[in-house]
Amino acid sequence: MQKAESIKQKVMPSGDTFASSCNACKQCTPLGACIAFKGLEGVLPMLHGSQGCATYIRRYLISHFREPVDIASSNFSEETTIFGGNKNFNTGIDNIIKQYHPRVIAIASTCLSETIGEDVQRLIFEYQETHNTMPDLPVMIFASTPSYQGTHSEGFHEAVFAAVKTLAEASGPVGDHINLFSNMISPEDIRHLKEIVEDFSIPVVLFPDYSDTLDNTSWDSYRRIPDGGTTVDELKKSALAYASVELGYILNSGGMNGRIKDNGTKQSAGEYLKSKFDVPLVRTGLPVGILESDKFFNALSSISGKAIPMKYQRQRGRLVDLYVDGHKYVSDKRAVIYGEEDLVVALAAFAAEIGIKPVLCASGGESGKLAGTLREVLGKNYYEDMVVGQGMSFERMEEVMQELKPDLMIGNSKGYYIARKMDIPIVRTGFPIHDRLGAQHTHVLGYEGTMILFEQIVNTLLEDKQRKSPVGYKYM
Repeated sequence: MQKAESIKQKVMPSGDTFASSCNACKQCTPLGACIAFKGLEGVLPMLHGSQGCATYIRRYLISHFREPVDIASSNFSEETTIFGGNKNFNTGIDNIIKQYHPRVIAIASTCLSETIGEDVQRLIFEYQETHNTMPDLPVMIFASTPSYQGTHSEGFHEAVFAAVKTLAEASGPVGDHINLFSNMISPEDIRHLKEIVEDFSIPVVLFPDYSDTLDNTSWDSYRRIPDGGTTVDELKKSALAYASVELGYILNSGGMNGRIKDNGTKQSAGEYLKSKFDVPLVRTGLPVGILESDKFFNALSSISGKAIPMKYQRQRGRLVDLYVDGHKYVSDKRAVIYGEEDLVVALAAFAAEIGIKPVLCASGGESGKLAGTLREVLGKNYYEDMVVGQGMSFERMEEVMQELKPDLMIGNSKGYYIARKMDIPIVRTGFPIHDRLGAQHTHVLGYEGTMILFEQIVNTLLEDKQRKSPVGYKYM
């Protein structure tokens, strides 16, 4: 306990005195916004900022999803940075419409445009006023996403909120559909969520849905805007939903220790629909593991008034059986879990459930809610010596890990160099994964996804034991 307390006291950042970090455990905010925007049908994301920001984001998304990803830019120059980007903004929109013919142009700001105080909402209004006679003028959505204000995860949720706030309309009677805000998950997990709600016979507006746009079939010729995504009409009726279901406890919570973002004014999409249109909100965590998956399936059962389909009851039973088969390999192992805050909570709850001690839970996020959420969600499984790091860098993670001496890392591929240096295995999940094929097919949600993740963890530990053993074990 004394050692853990000593480590906690050194956890970065230190609040008001913290200025910057190298190799932070996060990606940039507009990058996350672009992922969420790709979940809209007929969309072309655009960054209001420098060309380099768009190039960086395209490179990251293509490397993770292995799909062509077009991100437009208003291409700030030195002159634009001083005198404003109005002209570049209008030229950029003109070019996008001429070349892509999108139904939606989703605009995210960058550090540069935010720092000079660019009023992007006003630029959109002026463009729409000037071109109000243009047929099929695209819908325009704006999310404020300067990267000094958060992480890629917060950019993702800010974009989800912006799309819903722009499009939701309360004209007509309340429908029988629900809104499902799925959080930052893989295309494969999005497809699994759609399968689950379909099996409950629940009409659903699932957003963002990039299950096709970022994981499509092979094409004979290049398509500038791929098929798929949540439609504008679907999002318009989100205000008339029977209920909203949000996956995640932290979501768009604000944070940064109150230095930049206001925890009191930040809203998630579900919170906005509840406050503005009185749409009931049900919130569960990401359904990883038995306990968190039970919460999600029970919520759908309550909403639909139907029993959990036998298909999922049998998946749950097989998962319990798998836990029995594999518990001896994972019991009392010590894991480092890192990544987006909601994913860290879900993975830590799952790890604790199967007997793995999450000795370090780290994120680049600074909501200020990670430690409390972990304690609440893990309950009796909470590991009192657990070190929780917010706003953490990979360098600081390595320092802590050298003292904790974990058996395993669970997180994105950015932690690989630490795993290599310390000679411990790593199970890749979350975003980004650049050094393995199939990140878009990562499946961890629900009982089915948990089975895959559990087997991956056990087999990774077994492989590590075989590799380090002088004896050639054939039966483990």
